[in-house]
Amino acid sequence: MAKRTLSKSPQLGLIPAKASPEELREAAKTCKNCDLWKLGTQTVFGEGSTNSKLMLVGEQPGDQEDLAGKPFVGPAGKLLDSALLEAGIDRKKVYVTNAVKHFKWEPRGKRRIHKKPNAAEISACRPWLDAEIAAIQPHIIVCLGATAAQALLGKDFRVTQHRGEFVKSQLAPYVAATVHPSSILRAPDENARHEEMARFIADLKKIASVLKG
Repeated sequence: MAKRTLSKSPQLGLIPAKASPEELREAAKTCKNCDLWKLGTQTVFGEGSTNSKLMLVGEQPGDQEDLAGKPFVGPAGKLLDSALLEAGIDRKKVYVTNAVKHFKWEPRGKRRIHKKPNAAEISACRPWLDAEIAAIQPHIIVCLGATAAQALLGKDFRVTQHRGEFVKSQLAPYVAATVHPSSILRAPDENARHEEMARFIADLKKIASVLKG
């Protein structure tokens, strides 16, 4: 289990020891540890039950999350809600967050298009994620997608090779990785989306069985 410690960097400042998620969220509002604060409308911190046994970690907020200031409220979030429901997991009892707390994007016409965060940006946000884990102390952590998985489990971790497997980690008693729900939305056709959604739900059902165990 991750220990509650002080994290400090030249710009990040001090993350309070034993801080609650609410205290961390407030402190993160002024974070300028990387340049993504210049792109994002606001810091999008984690949200959900502070007593949750399950923490879901995605990549970064998207366009709608950036505007709302809440994680997983856009199309991928709606798909996640549906999958959790099918798997028998109550979203209200889950803590959801991202490896990166600001929306990284590039313009395409009038639209803001997601751009993958780089290693330096992920590293800059890691103390916040560690602090969230320390505050929540989840029984299970599920990484959604490659960025979250590699941020927490190492750059050589491959979701394609270890999807749905519980891996040994000091972060929590149970740690696993699966796809990010946005990847299902990008499936080439309806049949592919249906198949990928079924696999995603199956992964979450495995998590649900541990939660209920």
